[in-house]
This record gives sequence, structure tokens and C-alpha cells, in this order.
Amino acid sequence: MSILEDGNHTSVTQFILLGLTFDPVLRVILFIIILCIYLVTLSGNFSTILLIRVSPQLHHPMYFLLSHLASTDIGISSSVTPNMLVNFLLERYTISYLGCAMQLGSAAFFGTVECYLLAAMAYDRFMAICSPLLYPTKMSTQVCNQLIVGSYVGSFLNASCFTFSFFSFIFCGSNRVNHFFCDFAPLVELCCSDASVSAFVISFSAGTVTVITLLVIAISYIYIFITILKMRSTEGRQKAFSTCTSHLTAVTIYYGTVTFIYVMPKSSYSTDQNKVVSVFYMVVIPMLNPLIYSLKSNEIKNALKRQLSKKIFS
Repeated sequence: MSILEDGNHTSVTQFILLGLTFDPVLRVILFIIILCIYLVTLSGNFSTILLIRVSPQLHHPMYFLLSHLASTDIGISSSVTPNMLVNFLLERYTISYLGCAMQLGSAAFFGTVECYLLAAMAYDRFMAICSPLLYPTKMSTQVCNQLIVGSYVGSFLNASCFTFSFFSFIFCGSNRVNHFFCDFAPLVELCCSDASVSAFVISFSAGTVTVITLLVIAISYIYIFITILKMRSTEGRQKAFSTCTSHLTAVTIYYGTVTFIYVMPKSSYSTDQNKVVSVFYMVVIPMLNPLIYSLKSNEIKNALKRQLSKKIFS
């Protein structure tokens, strides 16, 4: 049963995820496309992690952070994609009350980790280009570990706000979530209790993370661009800028999508548009990141060639 009697009102014990579409043909097509994307996501990010671990030339802070970014991308995609794939195959896909809370929390956790890691990677590029002599000290193994631990702790706190807010909601009416996963906004629409305080807490928490990480990225790149412009050598400028292009591309795609979903006025776009953008944010971007870094980083290309040569001639 999805709804049980509890005193004078009914209590929701499970939710129905309406998914992306009701068209059976389109569901099959989307299942195939998203399954392929998910497999590429897993293989691409696992390969990135493995390549960084086995290649001594990639044992640098930037690639240490990139390996955690790859792990995070696997987490983001895996928090929603398997359920979405099952939803395509069923006429009505249900998720338990606890399962919905876990999905909401895990999506918030990995999404926040991504923000912190992108900011940490921007700081790494700032130190490498603007203070190369201090780089070994400022980005030592201890500092990198502190950045990673801080990212995970901060993300856990932000995700806890989402989870606690969910458990404070009273669901007593419809249990049909108009989305392909348990996102915060469609759950608020189903809430029978006053969700204004929870919505404010979530907005403040998520907004703080976004603003702080964007400030770190923006300030880092302002100093980076100033330093690059001061370089006399054209080759030096190109080399310095080339180390930032992959990260800048990842930042632009990720924050551009997040801004569209969580910052733009809700009246300016429909629920269906929000679903499509969420698919890009939760499913497509985790696939794109390893492709962006592998295509734009010469060090990763060279490391991959060395590993393939070893396998072929061994």
C-alpha cells in the first residue's frame, strides 16, 4: 500500500515516480540511450581513476583531485540512473519512503562534492600558475587530503539538510512525484505541512555552497588570467592556459546547468524542461567530464598511450 491511515489523515509510505514520458515507444528509445550513456559514464570514469592510479606521471595534485571528481561523477549518475532505467521498463515505478529519502540525500551529497572539487581544482590551477615556487608546499599531499575531507564533510552537512527537511514533511495526499527521481522541488509540491522553513534552509544551504565555490573559482581565474597576460612568452601563455581549458569547460557546463535548475525563476520554464535539464545535469555531465579531460589534457593522452603500449608489447 502506498498510503496508510494515521490518525485523522493518511500517511504516504511510498512514492510513484512519473518519469520522463508515458509514450511506450519513446520510453524504449530513452532506455537504450540512457543505458549507453550510463555504461560510458562508468567505463570512462573508472578508466580515469585506474589510469591516474597506475601512471606515475599523473601522481600530481591536479590528477589526485580529478580521480575524486571521477568517483563523484559515478556517484551522481548511480544515485538516479539505475532507478530511471527500471522506470522506463515498468508502467508504474514506485520507490519507498526511505528509498526516496536516500535518493534525495545521495543526489544532494554527490552534487555538492562536485562543486567543492571543482573549486579545489581551480585553487590548484591558481597555485600552479600564479605561485609555482610555493606549489609543492601549498598543494602537498596533506593539503590535498584536507581539501578532500573538507569537501566530503561540507557535502554531508548540505545533504543532511535535504534529508532532515524531507523527514520533517508530512505527506498526506498524492504520492505521485512528477520527476524521474526524488528531487526536492516536486516533493515540496506534495507536502501537506508548511514547508517554508525547510525550503528556506535548503535554499540557504545550497546557495551558500554555490556562492562560495563560485567565488573561489572566479577569484582563482581572475588571478590566473592576470598572470597569463603578464607572461612575455606566447608559448608560455598557451601552455598555462591549456592546463585550465578542461577545468573551465567542466565548470561552465556544470554551473550553467545548476543555475538553470535552481536559480532561474520557476515561472520561466516548465516542469518538462526542468526534467530534461536534470537529465543533462545528473546523467550526461558525469559522462562528459572524463571525455573533456581526456581530450584536452596532453598528460592524460600520453599516459594512456604509455599504458596501452605496455599492454600491447608486454
